[in-house]
Amino acid sequence: MAEEIKSLDELNAVAGGEAVAEIAAPREPVRDELGRSYATGKRKDAVARVWIKPGSGKVTVNGKDMSVYFARPVLQLIVKQPAQVAGVEGEFDVVATVKGGGLSGQAGAVKHGISKALQLYNPELRGALKAAGFLTRDSRVVERKKFGKRKARRSFQFSKR
Repeated sequence: MAEEIKSLDELNAVAGGEAVAEIAAPREPVRDELGRSYATGKRKDAVARVWIKPGSGKVTVNGKDMSVYFARPVLQLIVKQPAQVAGVEGEFDVVATVKGGGLSGQAGAVKHGISKALQLYNPELRGALKAAGFLTRDSRVVERKKFGKRKARRSFQFSKR
């Protein structure tokens, strides 16, 4: 392989005539007939279904405004992170339904869903979102309680007498 391979046909010839797919096919935007992108976000026991569409930046979670549903400023910050990193603040309306877990897990699930939906709507945003780690599902979940233990790992108090 001293010479450089310039075209896909030459690559197929070198590969023994087998069909070789394009090396880096550009990603296509995934949108429904209403111009929305959908993604599912998960965190702990929470699962969020997220739809994004071009708009004024309004975020609705379970039919309520984000500032009402996620009252703590830290949770609102978590939900806003993907748009800030991608540089599209105020450009998309977000509608999310989230079930399971607590508020912290739900905020993380909405964040994951928004990140995935943004990447599907505009594949050029993938690099920034992936570099920030927003497309990776945080797999940490609560450890189960074991028998003979007070909690997952905590033992009962030892008594010598």
